Amino acid sequence: MNEATTAFHELLAEEWDYQLEQYPTWASRLGDRRWNERWGDESLDAIDKRNRHYVEVLTQLGSIKRENLSPADRLNCDLFQKDYENEVQEHRYRWHLIPLNQLGGVQTANELADALRFETLTDYDDWLARLRALPEYIEQTTALMRAAIDQKILLPQIVLQRIPSQIDHQIVDDPKASPFYKPFSRFASSVAAADRSRLAAAAEQIIAADVVPAFRRFKKFFVEEYLPASPDQVGIWQLPDGEEMYRFAVRLHTTTNMTPKEIHEIGLQEVRRIRGEMQSVVDTLEYKGSLEEFGAYLRSDPQFYYQTSEELLLAYRALTRRIDPLLVKIFHTLPRIPYGVEPIPENVAPDSTTAYYRSPAADGSRAGTYFVNLYRPETRPKYEMMVLSLHEAVPGHHLQIALAMEKEELPNFRRHGGYTAFIEGWGLYAESLGEEMGLYDDPYSKFGRLTYQMWRAARLVVDTGLHYMRWDRKKAIDFLQQNTARQELDVVNEVDRYIAMPGQALAYKIGELKISAIRAKAEKTLGSGFDIRGFHDEVLRDGALPLDLLEAKMDAWMAK
Repeated sequence: MNEATTAFHELLAEEWDYQLEQYPTWASRLGDRRWNERWGDESLDAIDKRNRHYVEVLTQLGSIKRENLSPADRLNCDLFQKDYENEVQEHRYRWHLIPLNQLGGVQTANELADALRFETLTDYDDWLARLRALPEYIEQTTALMRAAIDQKILLPQIVLQRIPSQIDHQIVDDPKASPFYKPFSRFASSVAAADRSRLAAAAEQIIAADVVPAFRRFKKFFVEEYLPASPDQVGIWQLPDGEEMYRFAVRLHTTTNMTPKEIHEIGLQEVRRIRGEMQSVVDTLEYKGSLEEFGAYLRSDPQFYYQTSEELLLAYRALTRRIDPLLVKIFHTLPRIPYGVEPIPENVAPDSTTAYYRSPAADGSRAGTYFVNLYRPETRPKYEMMVLSLHEAVPGHHLQIALAMEKEELPNFRRHGGYTAFIEGWGLYAESLGEEMGLYDDPYSKFGRLTYQMWRAARLVVDTGLHYMRWDRKKAIDFLQQNTARQELDVVNEVDRYIAMPGQALAYKIGELKISAIRAKAEKTLGSGFDIRGFHDEVLRDGALPLDLLEAKMDAWMAK
């Protein structure tokens, strides 16, 4: 190993430990217990210090002779450098002054416990330590939000109005009713009876004396100071440097140099194309009304919905068991790590999206999890369940993320990190694979797939509309309702998500269009030599990549 390679590998190892120590809840989710007693330091001083650290690391990286690295390490070096440059650039826009939104933050910090192992006495004592430290974490969050009021970097009132009721879940009269108490309601068999009594009593005391009062203070600040200071209008354009901030968010999330205007136009083209395909499906059903009337019919007819949350959860689990055995048709390599299907926690389900995926623990101690929303089952259509499962579980997020985590030859920052355009682009591309696996076996599930395609295409229009073209919230909601058959609850939650997370929603369709274009090129170039399983293995072989590097890699694979 030459001097440059040694220096680079030492830097990667140091920085991996630095990241885990700076973000201990992420370390805990990965299964690394070294910092299990801590929340991250979210003080302004700590955030500025981290930024200075990133600048120093970039200087250090610049002193390593890149030309002396192997081709694999040159790629690792380029990706590592770009990640740190993005961190430094993002710091300039002060997005860190928005430490929470309606999808998560200090008000949902209890959810960390669901991702942890509680097997030893230390695990429970660490959670007690985190409870004792929680008031300070809440204070740091409050300080960031006070700075945000001064600097006018706030989310709009319409999305922030969802948060007080989430804080209310933490303000309990009985400490045992606190979501933070959950680990002490059942103990591992290894914990002795005396320790159980001590731990439970300590948890009750800390929740009653420290945690609940801290959330009471936080709610008072939120309702009396923060909410009134937040803007009525929506869109990142109204923040200081908002237009430039959005252009950066677009580049970050799509890993391209496309402009918001270009993405808006692509979105409109895709909406028109998919609308034509939807009409074809409606025609096969011999439905006599318009596309909008068909959407209204799907939204209102009880035959398309389960009546209870229990039925809905069982149906999701049955669907995934249908998909699993068919994966060998289109993949040579499958992950060893399994996944499960669980409900989204009740306290956030009303404000959550339809489903999401949580990665496995890095040490294999926790499977991947496909979380499904069971709130108001009468608004969760049966015909969307297959496409959703293909995206969030397999062959979508679980298959791609678990495979990346199992690539031990990759550095940790690539095994456990990634690029939204690749990860979400793959998830959306995975929805199309249901056709090849014979899983869209009736016109309604085919329409459901197109509904999801349309939803992601419409996102390109709506996200750029809100943050670049200065649309109001109603215009965004109307556009989604006119062009998708989705329930109003979903549409409103989705629009509010785009408002709170500028640019993130662009990654899906831009990533999927690129992966689909690469596949079309491979099929044309290789002709009868094209092997779908070999193609998928190659796309996923190196974990998530920026889209330009993915294209270059696949071009080299075709040439070879």
